[in-house]
Amino acid sequence: MKFGLFGGARSQGDGPAGDSLGYRAWLDYVHAAETLGFHSVFVVEHHFTGRGQVSASLDLLAYLAGTTRRIRLGTAVVVLPWHNPALLAEQVATVDLLSGGRVDFGIGKGYRASEFHGFAIPPEEAAARFDEARAFLRKAWTTEGRFSHKGQFWQFDDVIIEPRPVQQPHPPFWMAAGSAGSIRRAAADGYNLLLDQIAPIDTILERVEIYRSEQTRLGLPHKPEQIAVARGLQIVNSDDERRQAETVRMQVLRNIGDLARGEGAHRYRSLGADADPALAREDAPLLGKPQEITARLERLAAGGVDYVLLVDPTGSRRALETFATEIMPRFA
Repeated sequence: MKFGLFGGARSQGDGPAGDSLGYRAWLDYVHAAETLGFHSVFVVEHHFTGRGQVSASLDLLAYLAGTTRRIRLGTAVVVLPWHNPALLAEQVATVDLLSGGRVDFGIGKGYRASEFHGFAIPPEEAAARFDEARAFLRKAWTTEGRFSHKGQFWQFDDVIIEPRPVQQPHPPFWMAAGSAGSIRRAAADGYNLLLDQIAPIDTILERVEIYRSEQTRLGLPHKPEQIAVARGLQIVNSDDERRQAETVRMQVLRNIGDLARGEGAHRYRSLGADADPALAREDAPLLGKPQEITARLERLAAGGVDYVLLVDPTGSRRALETFATEIMPRFA
């Protein structure tokens, strides 16, 4: 089983100096993860939030390409409808070149109405823009020489994409999915699969089975590390720490519960102060003592999961080190 990180930096405000502090702390966290043997880091992309979330994920990964040597660099996800696909093809290929072929390219079509509003893009165009952009990217990275593109949203005449990515024919595509239909489409398109940190273990294993069954039906190979499952990480050593961790978990669900997709997703939508505290005690997060976390990982491994992305809501270096020294060796 391989382990990576999922999330991103958050600026701290108070002008450029303060903003940089949050980014620097997160970069130090990633550098520590590489030293501890973590396999990857997947970085989010959001815009216009007012909460200091990462907006230029590829710029951040380009910096990491120059300051790391082994850890893979993923996007989770680049929202294709907001990007010029020719510029995006060049940017991703550049990061792949600078990193020596370490880019994992996670893509999505977007879901936040405020971001579509900010970019003045009608949400109803999201699916069509997404399909056109991903088709262009494949063509851009696999076409020898110059080509043209005449689409509904973008037109390019006699262009060539430079540089060429190191990974051929292109960096691996990853797609976040939750519903059965979207999981099957990811498998059919040859995309690796990103699964969320909200769904309990049984739901995750059902989704793994849907993906693998679709691959089998289509005669596609099952490869290692094609499915990455995000899991919250909260290591505790006492009852008081467990109660505090469950409080943090409820806040996480209030913040991101609307992202839940598929069966049972309604339970996490629009959680208020009166939300059922039992949600924090579900088995989705790696919350507990090291032996409890190991047991949850063993259940995932038994169901075919071989790649887990950790989301620590506190960014604790101590938790990262504990996981690397006490838990990770059990799955080497």
